[in-house]
Amino acid sequence: MKKIFCLTSLVCLILAGCSSIPTPSEKYAKFSAEQIYQTAEVKLAKGSYKDATEAYEALDALYPFNSHAQQAQLDMIYAYYQTGDMPSTAAAAERYIRLYPRAENVDYAYYMKGLANFNQDRGFFQRYFPVDQSVRDPGTMTESYQNFMTLLKLFPQSAYAPDAKQHLIYLRNTFAQRDQEVAQFYYQKEAYEAAINRANDVLVKYSDTPAARQALTVLYNSYQKLGLVKEAANVKQVIDSNK
Repeated sequence: MKKIFCLTSLVCLILAGCSSIPTPSEKYAKFSAEQIYQTAEVKLAKGSYKDATEAYEALDALYPFNSHAQQAQLDMIYAYYQTGDMPSTAAAAERYIRLYPRAENVDYAYYMKGLANFNQDRGFFQRYFPVDQSVRDPGTMTESYQNFMTLLKLFPQSAYAPDAKQHLIYLRNTFAQRDQEVAQFYYQKEAYEAAINRANDVLVKYSDTPAARQALTVLYNSYQKLGLVKEAANVKQVIDSNK
């Protein structure tokens, strides 16, 4: 009973401590919109990104129609990204796009949404050390691909277009490699028809990626295992022509 009482007391103390932490709105309740905005901008300039996000959140909650609302929403995207909060970055970018679809800097919001989704399910080691990304769960990578595609479609001349294109190339290569590895898995399990289907998917969808050549090898070997001599010979011809 004594242990249970101590544990309950500890939980209560933790909850009481959490409840005593003021929300951004409470923290800036006595500030004017201008004061909060200027505080946020100073924090952002100093690299105090967590403090900046709190100020922007307070500004949005207390003065949603203030004169700095649009710029504050844009800066909030960047502040969230710098704190590593990718879900909030993506949500803030989406909100900016929805509120200001024709704004001069809306292409930045599309770009940051793509970056946030690209990084959203990547852990510390995946961000800072080389890891085979094809073994990752697709997660928000597909969303990221669509975000960057939308950016290029709507704003082909955007300053962020070149980097978006590089991310698209990387994502396509990753998607292709993942499908190729699935095809290889089926082959190793002697599920040759499934291996053929998945290898063909790689060749149809991602013919311009490095994984396509590997898919051809899986296709050739699978046809051989099934005794499909003619099909295997056709694939071999393609492989030889690309040497």
